[in-house]
Amino acid sequence: MDEIKQGLSEIECDVLVIGGGTAGPMAAYKAKRRNPKARVVLLEKANVKRSGAIAMGMDGLNNAVVPGFATPEQYTKEITIANDGICDQAPVYKYASRCFDVIQELDSFGIKFQKTENGDFDVKKVHHLGSYVLPMPNGETVKKALYRQLRREKVLISNRYMATRLLTAKDGRIAGVIAVNTRSAEFLVLRAKTVILCTGAAGRLGLPQSGYLWGTYENATNSGDGYAMAYHAGAGLANIECYQINPLIKDYNGPACAYVAGPFGAYTANSEGNRFIECDYWSGQMMQEFYNELQSGKGPVFLKLNHLHSDTVGQIEAVLHKVERPSRGRFHENRGTNYREKMIEMHISEIGLCSGHSASGVFVDEFARTTVTGLYSAGDMASVPHNYMLGAFTNGAVAGEHAVDFAAEVDLPDYNRDDVVREQERVLAPTRRDDGIPPNQLEYKARRLVNDYLQPPKVTAKMQIGQARLAEVRDDLDNAMMVRDSHELMRALEVSSILDCADMAAYASLFRTESRWGLYHNRVDYPEKNDEDWFCHSILSKRDGRMTAEKRAVEPYLVPIDESERDAYDRQRIRQHA
Repeated sequence: MDEIKQGLSEIECDVLVIGGGTAGPMAAYKAKRRNPKARVVLLEKANVKRSGAIAMGMDGLNNAVVPGFATPEQYTKEITIANDGICDQAPVYKYASRCFDVIQELDSFGIKFQKTENGDFDVKKVHHLGSYVLPMPNGETVKKALYRQLRREKVLISNRYMATRLLTAKDGRIAGVIAVNTRSAEFLVLRAKTVILCTGAAGRLGLPQSGYLWGTYENATNSGDGYAMAYHAGAGLANIECYQINPLIKDYNGPACAYVAGPFGAYTANSEGNRFIECDYWSGQMMQEFYNELQSGKGPVFLKLNHLHSDTVGQIEAVLHKVERPSRGRFHENRGTNYREKMIEMHISEIGLCSGHSASGVFVDEFARTTVTGLYSAGDMASVPHNYMLGAFTNGAVAGEHAVDFAAEVDLPDYNRDDVVREQERVLAPTRRDDGIPPNQLEYKARRLVNDYLQPPKVTAKMQIGQARLAEVRDDLDNAMMVRDSHELMRALEVSSILDCADMAAYASLFRTESRWGLYHNRVDYPEKNDEDWFCHSILSKRDGRMTAEKRAVEPYLVPIDESERDAYDRQRIRQHA
């Protein structure tokens, strides 16, 4: 099945969506709904039926702006403060203004959200300031419901094709993508008037403490392919130094889920059973307090549920052990842990790049446009901070609608055929070696180096050494990696993306000479926040074949932030009073 074959085909479309997880299907669906005559293609390296971070479902919406509980202005203010002020508010406000309509549309798809006895949405408070969490009792149906809509709208789906490089026209406009079949290694050129990147987070960047390549917090199939493609096409990437780091269950590649358990009365506690942070909303400063507690004499850190009534714990288990990661219940059973009897040990995840949980992504505006004409991005790989699953749905919808309108106004651009030939040579080079290093060994080495040298707290000398060591891995990738079949070829291409993301993480971290976003960019050599010089985005891009970075001013706020509110997220630690 995985025999490497020769072949090159070409198709044309108006809108090409890359990534079949959350944002991608919604973008394709909305594009087709807006213009039924448009040729919309959804490209996915696995199968859209069960791909992406929501493959097994999701336990709730982390950022639902529901009338009566919050306003778009309140949410925009919260996210701006949570992200240390480095936030272009226009895309956040656009999300906040549209997401309730998307919730209602998802509800019409058959994806049900928890409601009160009065029939109102049952919104919970987890965030530091506002209430935005909306549970999903049947969250395991999300992907199935979404796939039904794609079939209903007759969106063209190409499964088992992995995009490797974006194509650009002479004028710099996007022109399509080159893809390789993950079962046969045959090539496909997809010419397009517009392209929407929705390939998710760079979730396989750091190495989990377990050492398992696939034991990641994020969906392990999300290997940063979109970040790499955007970079090589010349798009700007924002704040890559703002890592994703999350709390997780010790030795289990899943979140602690204080989001789910918190509204029932659970909380994060130290080894003495005491709460040490006021809220469990994921932010860089929360993770810094988590890290500090781990390093103190009061570590480790735990999820505390054993003070709750058994029936309440049962309600929590019904969600945590059924949706998103069904293996969670089996993990605890095999380990002999019971939420009712003792606290559950937590730890810190490996690093990744993800705007869904932090702020590092391809730079986009409020219409999901990148800095390359005709190229859009949405979901965990776009730069809208803290946008989670509902953000992927909503911003995917924005991208799909704007992209299909843009496609109606332009002609299909041409591309340089030599670019395809060069990409074929790059992709197939490992298949032409009889001996060498297999992709899994190179991946393990690259990700171990990420842990050794790029993991926060960040030290300048360590990151510089990391760059040199990663360059050695790059040389092995270019000259010594070998693959035996098309499945290994896909893994080799993912290693290339992982290495690109590691290079970007190191470069961006060295560029921003301050500490910001709590643990996400805790730079030991520059321990203080420096608003005078660094109240800005850092934009990383590829120019003349080289990695560069520059500052970009934060756009004027649409929603003012009072001076007394700016450091609200810095005041999360619970302090003892006499």
